[in-house]
Amino acid sequence: MNSMVSTYQEDEGIQKKRWIILIVLNLFTFMATLDGSIVNIALPVLSNKLNLPMAQIEWVTTGYLMAICAVVLFFGKLGDMVGKIRIFKIGTIVFIFGSLLCGLSSSLPALIASRIIQALGASMTMANSQGIVTDIFPAKERGKALGIIGTFVSLGSIAGPSVGGIIISTLGWEYIFWVNLPIGLIAIVLGWKVLPKDLMKVKAKIDIPGSLFFAVFIVALFAGLLLGQQLGYGDNRIITALIVAGVSFITFLWVEARRPQPLLQLSLFKNRLFSLSILCGFLVFTANFCFNIIAPFYAQNMLNLSPFYAGFLLMLLPISMVIVAPISGALSDKMGSELLTFAGLAVMVTAQFGLAQLHAGSSVLLVGLWIAMLGIGSGLFQSPNNSLIMSTVPRTQLGSAGSVNSLVRNIGMVVGITIATTILFNVMSSQAGYRVTGLIPDRPELFLEGMHVVFVTSATICLVAALLTGWRLVAARRTKKVEAQV
Repeated sequence: MNSMVSTYQEDEGIQKKRWIILIVLNLFTFMATLDGSIVNIALPVLSNKLNLPMAQIEWVTTGYLMAICAVVLFFGKLGDMVGKIRIFKIGTIVFIFGSLLCGLSSSLPALIASRIIQALGASMTMANSQGIVTDIFPAKERGKALGIIGTFVSLGSIAGPSVGGIIISTLGWEYIFWVNLPIGLIAIVLGWKVLPKDLMKVKAKIDIPGSLFFAVFIVALFAGLLLGQQLGYGDNRIITALIVAGVSFITFLWVEARRPQPLLQLSLFKNRLFSLSILCGFLVFTANFCFNIIAPFYAQNMLNLSPFYAGFLLMLLPISMVIVAPISGALSDKMGSELLTFAGLAVMVTAQFGLAQLHAGSSVLLVGLWIAMLGIGSGLFQSPNNSLIMSTVPRTQLGSAGSVNSLVRNIGMVVGITIATTILFNVMSSQAGYRVTGLIPDRPELFLEGMHVVFVTSATICLVAALLTGWRLVAARRTKKVEAQV
């Protein structure tokens, strides 16, 4: 290990700039996660512009998420080795370049290639931002800082449909990518001025076998899950892809357990608090993306709102999060994280069950209430949970821990989309008596029936996470009681 005696907390100059540093990190965190979901509401427009069916144009979204998941662990490990801040800076430039190319693309292959470049930059910033925050901020402010960055992660992920709807209605589809350029350039200039040099680096070698097996696992898994919706999961090609994914993942774990310097420190998962917090984060993102993929269709096709007004309705969720999450992060520094995460999940469960009761004639005010409650619950949960994840690992593994957190979040997004669309179309097909893979204009009751089952499922997923955090809360209180007696 190669490290200097000095720490960022001991450097007065860096401490004076720490909140500006956090702003820079949050700008890229927001844009990188926003671009994972902002394209969803633009898919119909892109389909018309490029004269392609929806089944093909969906890869504009999934290709981006797939690329991030395939390389985010690699860039987390690389950040620990050559410096988290160095990798973050490179990532900002790659991301902005990719965003420029996306808006200039005139064909599907060009757009997907540009999205992959964009994803490489996004994964560099995602994998290292939480580690940088944990390094720079003192322990008494770490929960608040991680809470704020966690807020922007969730905000970017969930704000996509609402922000995208407004941009497309007013400017055009290219600007869902080009909006990154002015914000990103300002953040790059700020970042190069205020971000310090890396102090902590770990001497290690790149784990090439682990990186390759993990990339094969991600590509085969995502391809199998997403193509399975179009071709059916009984198709031999889908079965083969899922088998390849399973074999690759088992081989990856076998390789990692035997390498002296693995891509993924499996020892991280021996920490029960880390593993439980990661699992709960995965479940919450899965549940939220069930909402994220279904809600735009409900708002536009069932409530008959334009993309512009549907965007404003869906904006209630990120606005609620922006208000609640920083408060939740600050409270976690003072009272601990366990109670706040449990309270957040309880609110989310209530909101998801409320969404499951909606119908075509529901009041927009009632819909807005449940959406806002979902945002409040997410805000209460995310900040303390991120603080728990990052506070349980040693400084030399912060990049790895941050990349695991980002990986789990992105896998949760894809799993949520897959669960929601699979349930929706299966229920619709069952009710219609034939295979359905899209909305039927004159049969709104089919969509509503499927939507109800999706939201009951997402509420159940949140309920499982709530039970796990409830157990964590009880265990934490017992531990404190025992320590007080000793």
